[in-house]
Amino acid sequence: MEIPNFASFEFMISKNQIQYIKSLSINKFRRTHREFIAEGPKIIDELINSPFNVKGIFAQAEWININGSALPNDTSITEVSEKELDRISNLITPNQVLAVIEMPENKKPPKTINDLVLMLDDISDPGNMGAIIRTADWFGIQTIICSENCVDIYNPKVVQATMGSIFRVGVHYENLEMFLSKNSSGKIVYGAFQDGKNIYQTALNKKSLVVIGNESKGISKDIIPYITDKVSIPAYTFSNRQSAESLNASIATALICAEFRRQSK
Repeated sequence: MEIPNFASFEFMISKNQIQYIKSLSINKFRRTHREFIAEGPKIIDELINSPFNVKGIFAQAEWININGSALPNDTSITEVSEKELDRISNLITPNQVLAVIEMPENKKPPKTINDLVLMLDDISDPGNMGAIIRTADWFGIQTIICSENCVDIYNPKVVQATMGSIFRVGVHYENLEMFLSKNSSGKIVYGAFQDGKNIYQTALNKKSLVVIGNESKGISKDIIPYITDKVSIPAYTFSNRQSAESLNASIATALICAEFRRQSK
């Protein structure tokens, strides 16, 4: 697929541009062209204030009039109608603006652990992934290491769920077993398990790795040997009533991060 040339300012979006932008919803094309999309005023505002390279902005006139002066002078802007935005958007209700963004290089994660690092083992749901990235940003966690089978963080649903946090949190894809075999020696590696120690009764070390498992399968059997400390979030149960079987992965991550930050204070 040929990449269209974005002009500095256009009043009409071309068919080639529409086709190209829509192709970025597919992982294969995102990887080929090293670009992804983000939508909505809140996320684009976060983008503008980030080091990410914006390849093109497609926005309605109202958004351009209010926000155009905040964009770098070399930004490519195309004015689109509501109907045109609907054609390129992945949202049920398109919201004023869409950006095409260059993917940063997948740099290697830091080997020195100076703060809490999240490791995600085959997280598959885009909403969960986006919420976890947003949670990491809220709790000041700068590094997330994803297994190679995790959902792509540049999936439009993931980007949307991060609400802009994707531009601040470093996310890396690695073979987790290989990474841990080379980098976990002498380090504390926590794992979230249903039969682990009550996290609220456990002294936590913030300079550590925390592994969050797949939504349905939990932590992979190949990763378990590297876990030094199993922790769990206790359910609040009544004697005469059964509780939910488990917590959502993103909710569990948020509670774990909150407890680490509470203890670090």
